[in-house]
Amino acid sequence: MNSKESTALAKTYQKLKFLIVDDFESFRMSVKQMLHAFGAEHIDVSSNGKDAVQKCTYERYDIVLCDHNMGEGKTGQQVLEELRFHKRLKHTSLFILVTAETSKEVVIGTKEYQPDGYIAKPITKAVLQKRMDALILQRQTLMPINKELDLENYPKAITLCTQEINKGSRYKSWCHKTLAHLYFLTGDFQHAQKIYEDILTKREIIWARLGLGVVQMAQQKYLEAIEQFKHVINEDKNYVEAYDQLSTAYEKLGKQKQAQSTLQQAATISPLSIPRQQKLGVLCTKNQDLEGAIHAYKSAVKHSNNSVHDSADNYLNLGRSLCDSSEGNDTEQSKEDAEEAINILNTAAKKYDNPNVKAKANLIQARVHIGQNDTEASKAAFAIAEALIDEENIDSDTGIELSKTLYRLAETQRAEQLLHNLAKRFESDQTVINRIEELLDEPVSLRQKIKARDLNKKGISFFEGGLLTEAINTFKDAINETPKNPALNLNLVQVALKSFENKAPDVTEIEVLQQALENVKHIPAQHRQYKRFITLSKKVSELAGKNKPSIT
Repeated sequence: MNSKESTALAKTYQKLKFLIVDDFESFRMSVKQMLHAFGAEHIDVSSNGKDAVQKCTYERYDIVLCDHNMGEGKTGQQVLEELRFHKRLKHTSLFILVTAETSKEVVIGTKEYQPDGYIAKPITKAVLQKRMDALILQRQTLMPINKELDLENYPKAITLCTQEINKGSRYKSWCHKTLAHLYFLTGDFQHAQKIYEDILTKREIIWARLGLGVVQMAQQKYLEAIEQFKHVINEDKNYVEAYDQLSTAYEKLGKQKQAQSTLQQAATISPLSIPRQQKLGVLCTKNQDLEGAIHAYKSAVKHSNNSVHDSADNYLNLGRSLCDSSEGNDTEQSKEDAEEAINILNTAAKKYDNPNVKAKANLIQARVHIGQNDTEASKAAFAIAEALIDEENIDSDTGIELSKTLYRLAETQRAEQLLHNLAKRFESDQTVINRIEELLDEPVSLRQKIKARDLNKKGISFFEGGLLTEAINTFKDAINETPKNPALNLNLVQVALKSFENKAPDVTEIEVLQQALENVKHIPAQHRQYKRFITLSKKVSELAGKNKPSIT
């Protein structure tokens, strides 16, 4: 640093607003004295993360110096996470983590929220000044660009970045990275791609490789993007953002199992990210991996305490997964899952004190109890939920939860009526319609769905091998698990009709087909199996007509 920069820095300290966050008063006072010695005048302190977030809500600080481990409250990572989430940390501000933490999960977890700097404890005046001087000098140089970023004036920020690069700035790398990202944000993928590719032709830079993959994702070039993300992971096994992006790319290609496996690797490396655990829970549920879903949602609940991502849904989703796991068997593990589900749902109802959360928690509890053959406890939980629900104006989420529970309590007609009412009220919301359709098709436990789908695959395999009798019997077994599943019932009808090409059916065999069609007559005209249902119904009707005994 030259003398001109040193003089300018001394004046700069006087103008800056600092916030020191640490649970130890002696540390706060020590750092405050050091900053005073550097020339700082406006210095506030906080003894915990909650107070720090509140102070940042009402006051704009230029520099926040925050400890990571502050006892039972928010960690430094959670303070940074919340400030970023609510956009209370400007691009023109600096967030510096002061920490003695060295564990891999804390270091990688914090890095994901991109603090502007780290300073390791114990801290000395010389170390603090050297680090602060460097960060403040960078902040001053890049201030015009960051001001435009705060205003979301991206075209102006692009111009300023380009000027800074052309000047031969010492922060050229930051400018290139920011410039490419700005082009991406403005939808100019071609320019963003060119910057990343130009950098990669000179040397391998990991953020440029990742950025190139992200651009290719936006261009729907998923296979090319996958290669970029794999390249990043080969370079750095702990680069969790590459795993996240790779998982999303697999999802786009319909490779749900690979998406889950990749995200599980990211969650193992960096388990403190709640959004990642939540997404993993959803993926595991889609893939019918109950054990994986329970593990992900448990992690979300465990690490979300004091986090901005703390949510009743973390508890309800864990309760649902444990409920599904406890149904259908009487093992010790099933009893433990049921007990844990009840505890976690009680915690949710108490912690969030919200009628909607309480209603959903009791609906899930009603299913848990009936799964353990405790009818009285199930009725009691259902009665609590019913008292909290206005069925005519029910929201789609609670309505689907209620329908699922009604099916489980064998109130099929009421469940179907409620789903039909919801379908009318939410007919323009395709996501809700898909969930309603899925429940109408398979109003059974996840374990039954898993068993039915395995049997369906087996039945199809028999059919493809020409073993029609074995296929028919296997589809019948699958229908016993999920009686209203349209695909299974129609598979049974189709295979049986094929078998009748060489052998005339008897009355009983035709009645089996008629019952299969009766099982799925509830599907609406918009259902993906409706045309097949109509076609097969006509064939069975014709067959039944031919098979009528003649009147003499």
